[in-house]
Amino acid sequence: MNPSSGRSPVSRRGLLAGATGVGLGGAVSLSGVAAAPAAASPLLLPRPDRSGAPRVAGLHLQFGRDASREVVVSWHTTASVSDPRVVYGTAHGGFGRTEQASTSTYRDGASGTEVQVHHARLTGLSADTDYVYAAVHDGAAPELGTVRTAPRGRAAPFTFTSFGDQGTPTLGKRTAGGFVNDNLGSPAAGDTTAGVERIAPLFHLVNGDLCYANLATDRVRTWSDWFENNSRSARHRPWMPAAGNHENERGNGPIGYGAYQAYFDLPASGGDDELRGLWYAFTAGAVRVISLNNDDVAYQDGGDSYVHGYSGGSQQRWLERELAAADADPEIDWIVVCMHQVVISTADRFNGADLGIRETWVPLFDKYGVDLVVCGHEHHYERSHPIRGQQPTDTRTPIPVATDTGTVDTTRGTVHMVIGGGGTSAPSNGLFFDPAKARVITGVGAADPATGKRPPVYVIEDAPWSAFRDADHPYGFAAFEVDPGRRGGRTTIAVTYYAVSGPYGDLVPVDRFTLTRPRGARGGGHRP
Repeated sequence: MNPSSGRSPVSRRGLLAGATGVGLGGAVSLSGVAAAPAAASPLLLPRPDRSGAPRVAGLHLQFGRDASREVVVSWHTTASVSDPRVVYGTAHGGFGRTEQASTSTYRDGASGTEVQVHHARLTGLSADTDYVYAAVHDGAAPELGTVRTAPRGRAAPFTFTSFGDQGTPTLGKRTAGGFVNDNLGSPAAGDTTAGVERIAPLFHLVNGDLCYANLATDRVRTWSDWFENNSRSARHRPWMPAAGNHENERGNGPIGYGAYQAYFDLPASGGDDELRGLWYAFTAGAVRVISLNNDDVAYQDGGDSYVHGYSGGSQQRWLERELAAADADPEIDWIVVCMHQVVISTADRFNGADLGIRETWVPLFDKYGVDLVVCGHEHHYERSHPIRGQQPTDTRTPIPVATDTGTVDTTRGTVHMVIGGGGTSAPSNGLFFDPAKARVITGVGAADPATGKRPPVYVIEDAPWSAFRDADHPYGFAAFEVDPGRRGGRTTIAVTYYAVSGPYGDLVPVDRFTLTRPRGARGGGHRP
């Protein structure tokens, strides 16, 4: 893989240098007020005053529904601020425009701390273009970042990456023996971020269980630690999340996702406000990415509260509309689904695959020709053969339609990838069945009076769908190089799963394969 395939030809250092200069026609200060025309001179960042304003913390990006035209810049504080805003411009033109930020708040149900998250939506951007920006509010030093918008249609190749189940590398809880990490994190949670930055993708998909704040003594600190670890990447490329079971935090909003919904300003899906951001979609090039919240349909009781069925079917109806529209769109080649809980897993004594997802999502994936599903939840790496249809078993065992592990024609079936080695302290790569089998959750029992949790009911099945699994490496991520191909030919996604080790994100390629399909030939809902 070319490590710079997702990055613009302009270096990040060059982008920031361009941002601090001005053209001959004048200058714009970070306050957004135009200065008098002057000869070329450096644009100086203002010195923060001594008013005690909180700093710009946790700077991160999200794409809008059209990743070629819209980016959201976000940061958070635990105190009110004045005039939160983003100044931005092109790499060579400097900061020439200002966008005011709106503020979302939530009050943590455990500590009572109110967190304010400031979101500035930058619209009308040019496709496949480098931008520079600074996030600032009165009294704070501006925080700089860069972002590249997605190409439009099939104009150019790009790379994206994916992992789930990260946690934080920080020690946040004091005990009699010193500090410990109490949110299922490990030092590898920092290594994987460094690894992603070695690839420098256009965007990164986070497949749920971001920071495990629901397990932490200090949930607000844990979210802050997660953003502090990842802002070194997320301020330069959108980290697009899917909500996992550990984003469900007791007392945070009507369903438990109030913190997640405040920290991210994700593309609208037209649902009720209390469901905002729990599922969404965006387009980058000819790739349509659809993010789902599986707790709505999964049987497993894995969060702070059991919310199975919480959307009343609205997510299911939205998903079918979204898939039908993407499949019928002549400008879309690839449909990629990002979600947390899994359809496939060959790990024993861990979470297992979930029948609820097989019953609800998989028939829609088959009907509308989803190419790729990326998940987390199981803390290892494995992938399936392309699957289409289900055996008439109690577990609805997926049916593999091909067994070539090097090149996969996704018009025949969907490839599922479990990429759950983002950094958690509880890897599952040492728990594989040998030979491959699967534990499938087919329901839950009555709630335990002591814990309130509903125990899972498991059925063991054979795993003819299993294509590859990595027993040797606990941590890593996948990179996807999208090549739009030529008119009348085929488009491809070259996939590499990298194991990650060490604080500098050293990468070892473990699994390589290629997804392929005819360019401009989606099926419109008609499958072989």
